[in-house]
Amino acid sequence: MIDRIDINARSSKIVKHNGVAYITGQVGEGETIQEQTHECLRRLEDLLIKSGSSREKMLRATIWLSDMKYFTEFNEIWDAWVPAGHAPARACGESKLAREALMVEIIVDAAYD
Repeated sequence: MIDRIDINARSSKIVKHNGVAYITGQVGEGETIQEQTHECLRRLEDLLIKSGSSREKMLRATIWLSDMKYFTEFNEIWDAWVPAGHAPARACGESKLAREALMVEIIVDAAYD
């Protein structure tokens, strides 16, 4: 069975199937990479909880930065947010994001109970 949560015409915020919650890409508001990253991670955590999962159950994270110059600053926040011993498989690359002001977008897949 496939369970779709918070559906709109274009996408679902969460799709659950066979014990995995697929969380749609999240961005954050703010003027700096730090502000955007904190907001993005807050939104991700809310969706993880809504899906019956948590940061400890993340399986994979795909991270897009608008410019790799943000890599170190992003990682400082990411490393503090991910629970010790529960780091997901991860990819981080540079990409043009949906809006010029965006600096980071994160997509997460996580196990759920």
